[in-house]
Amino acid sequence: MEPITYSKDLPLFFSIFIFAYLLGYLFIFNKWTPETRPLASSCLISLLHGVSAVVLATNALLSDPNRGFSSVNTRSQNSVLDFSSAYFLADLVHLAVFPSPAGGDSLFAAHHAAVLFVFLTCRYMVAHGACALLALLVVAEATSACQNTWTLADARGKDAPLAVSLHRFVTVPFYASYSVCRCVIAPLLIVKMTWFYVSGGADDVIPRWVWVSWTVVIVAAVTVSILWIWNLWVLFFQERYSKFTKKVK
Repeated sequence: MEPITYSKDLPLFFSIFIFAYLLGYLFIFNKWTPETRPLASSCLISLLHGVSAVVLATNALLSDPNRGFSSVNTRSQNSVLDFSSAYFLADLVHLAVFPSPAGGDSLFAAHHAAVLFVFLTCRYMVAHGACALLALLVVAEATSACQNTWTLADARGKDAPLAVSLHRFVTVPFYASYSVCRCVIAPLLIVKMTWFYVSGGADDVIPRWVWVSWTVVIVAAVTVSILWIWNLWVLFFQERYSKFTKKVK
């Protein structure tokens, strides 16, 4: 077992995300409106995190011959946990400095804080179980590129024809891929992971209260995701039905 020690990776990664955010806010999106610049900059670091996390986490999992739901964390797995923790910390700073005019920041902040608890306890408290969390991370971030493109295009507004066309183009692929990942693959993985923990497979290395808290956070996050995408699908079909009825009339 590797010793649980403080890592310089976390502050380094945090600095990278803050730099990327400022790069987006001050330069890349400097001509956007004051309301959309913070959101666009947040999407930029989300995109950086999501795409990178899928690659890094997949590599960390495949390079571990002893991977399992209760296996000891490897150095590369710990590095990915630090990388993702740094992103959520940076986005929490964004939420604190630039509250959304539309509201909903409390839910996002609670989500980020809960995920941080899961990652940091896995990384710095028990040093086991990263494989389970990174597998879920890969599933969760697999749609990051599509989702952030969809969000950025929507935020750009209807005054930008290219953004409108891009938003229309990625909507169905995003909704479909997100639905598969969050409504099918993630629940199956959660059931398998939870059954392993309930059966006592990790009792000797992960305290029961830790994996129970992980499970609660993960189930809550996936449930919110399912409700969110369900609502988007409802709005999507309502809009299509409305357009269809107007054409018929």
